[in-house]
Amino acid sequence: QVHLVESGGGLVQPGGSLRLSCTVSATFFSVQAIAWYRQAPGNQREWVATTSLGDTTNYADSVKGRFTISRDNAKKTVYLQMNDLKPDDTAVYYCNDQYQRWTWGRGTQVTVSA
Repeated sequence: QVHLVESGGGLVQPGGSLRLSCTVSATFFSVQAIAWYRQAPGNQREWVATTSLGDTTNYADSVKGRFTISRDNAKKTVYLQMNDLKPDDTAVYYCNDQYQRWTWGRGTQVTVSA
């Protein structure tokens, strides 16, 4: 069973930055496409960004140019660098594989507020 542990969230003012981390216990982590998702109160969980083989990355339009996804295969960790944060970015952030096949972790809360 794959375990996901997200961390790095917090309270930040609009325009600020945070770096989230996701540690994945998957055996074949290096060949997995890993994604970040988020869920705001009252909303469905939505896709944010994906890192795939060959360091290919894709982003939701709402975060393109502000967020950067990266990975460290040796540490089995995926990161999400979030810059120029906006109140609409407030959500619980989760990671999972691109098909959401793994049991969800607890996520990490990001709150953007003045």
